[in-house]
Amino acid sequence: MSILQASLSKTMRNHNPLPLILTLTLSLTLTLSFLPHKTSAQLRHNYYANICPNVENIVKAAVTAKFQQTFVTVPATLRLFFHDCFVEGCDASIIIASTSTNKAEKDHSDNLSLAGDGFDTVIKAKAAVDAVPQCQNKVSCADILAIATRDVIALAGGPKYEVELGRLDGLSSMAVSVTGRLPDPSFNLNKLTRMFAKHGLNQADMIALSAAHTLGFSHCNRFANRIYNFRRPRWTADPTLNRTYVDQLRGMCPRHVDARVAINMDPITPRLFDNQYFKNLQRGMGLFNSDQVLHADLRSRPTVDLWAENSKAFEKAFVDAITKLGRVGVKTGSRGNIRRDCGVLN
Repeated sequence: MSILQASLSKTMRNHNPLPLILTLTLSLTLTLSFLPHKTSAQLRHNYYANICPNVENIVKAAVTAKFQQTFVTVPATLRLFFHDCFVEGCDASIIIASTSTNKAEKDHSDNLSLAGDGFDTVIKAKAAVDAVPQCQNKVSCADILAIATRDVIALAGGPKYEVELGRLDGLSSMAVSVTGRLPDPSFNLNKLTRMFAKHGLNQADMIALSAAHTLGFSHCNRFANRIYNFRRPRWTADPTLNRTYVDQLRGMCPRHVDARVAINMDPITPRLFDNQYFKNLQRGMGLFNSDQVLHADLRSRPTVDLWAENSKAFEKAFVDAITKLGRVGVKTGSRGNIRRDCGVLN
């Protein structure tokens, strides 16, 4: 008998045990209430094996067809997945269209730059899945987005991995919920680390996921402050930027240029998912402050240097990180459903 058990036994012999039992029960209940909610418990590989056995091949075919139409499919889908998971969890709420009575997530100012090809990829994949009688209305839009994200990474030369499935679609989508939930290009390391930590992602996960910027493009107005008037006197650029790169950026994004003008995030291998992103940071060629700070800050620099030299180590870290990202805020039971139309709540 332990000391605690002996103490409890003595107490219960000498006093009415009911108050003590109630106290212990309340204490245990409070303790459990502060434990992390395991929303990812239902996620597993081959979730649809007995429901829609060929779902991953169906989605892959639809994604590949879209990819053959435009390469933008790759960064657009990958970015869509990230923006979805960071706001209310991975529940495809980002795809819901606004109505006359509700402004949805996709119409928040932080999401207006999401390319339409990402939305179109999921919608077409959903249609292909539902065209199979056995699969109709059996696969969530959230899972289709997760599969499509895995597929576009592979199509761009990135790592292949098994994707966990079993998400339900969210029951709401409100623009107001987006505010303050997504990383800003101006963030420093502390802000980035804190924001990712809120979702159970550590600093290494954050650095790995940031490498998604090896693909895609950005509009000039998103980084103009780094190449013009960063500090007085006028025309001073961010000193962490490579000077030759500054001149290139100014050539592509002159002052007062149309805000819709966009350039590649990775100027070296913009169509490959690789570790060039980290090599660019070593050279002072991170487009956003939130990119370049990963090498400028001595706390994160060793990770950047390691992955710049070791692509296999980076790919493993990325797979681990995006798998963890896919578990964020997963909807289960009555907290979600399977949408008939990815853009409309049932």
